[in-house]
Amino acid sequence: MRIAVVGGTGLIGSKLVAHLTADGHDIVVASRATGVNSYTGEGLEAALDGVETVIDTSNSGYFDDRAATEFFYVSTLNLLTYGEATHHVALSVVGTDRLAASEGGYFRAKAAQEKLIRESGKPYSIVHSTQFFEFVKSIADAATVGHVVRLSNALIQPIAGDDVAAEVARVAAGAPVNGMVEIAGPDTFRLEELVRTQLALREDPREVVADPLARYFGTELDERELFPADDAVIAPTRFAEWLAAAPR
Repeated sequence: MRIAVVGGTGLIGSKLVAHLTADGHDIVVASRATGVNSYTGEGLEAALDGVETVIDTSNSGYFDDRAATEFFYVSTLNLLTYGEATHHVALSVVGTDRLAASEGGYFRAKAAQEKLIRESGKPYSIVHSTQFFEFVKSIADAATVGHVVRLSNALIQPIAGDDVAAEVARVAAGAPVNGMVEIAGPDTFRLEELVRTQLALREDPREVVADPLARYFGTELDERELFPADDAVIAPTRFAEWLAAAPR
């Protein structure tokens, strides 16, 4: 199958390309690094020529409502318009619908992206993932003021990037579900507990403080807003296993 991976040189995209290539698929790596820009449309028509499935793993560098919404809307519209793919797969975030309704911002932008896909009339699959293990440091950095990291004690069930890529590859190789699939890791943590564990292992001196009013990328969290549903696909890799194997 000829598959285009948009954002194919990023964290998840590059892992996804490796999975799909190993499975024998013909892969087009579409990213700015390869001369393809889903937002401006540069190189997109040629990249999607003959592609049967488009997988969108791209992400906005903006977390404010307006800029993130513009990026996701324009990029997604371009991906749905160019080429003749018969399966559109998008990677999104567990809790997007809940967080978009309560706070907006980045999650409102993701919700707008998903709405555009659902209403496009094209066969699609949306994969909602919990937070990646590899993303924990970014969560800490975004919540840091001085030497203190203030984080919500919301529940979180993070997942390894390799497991995300494997599940997205499985979904992309199958028939469109015309709906949403949720994926999560096997272990449950409090958000501040997860970050404290990884920072300690990396000998990061920052102090992690549990604060129920702390915002998560500008958004207040209820206890279960980042938590997957009971029918989520549970990936095999445990956080302790990933930490043990991760480079220091």
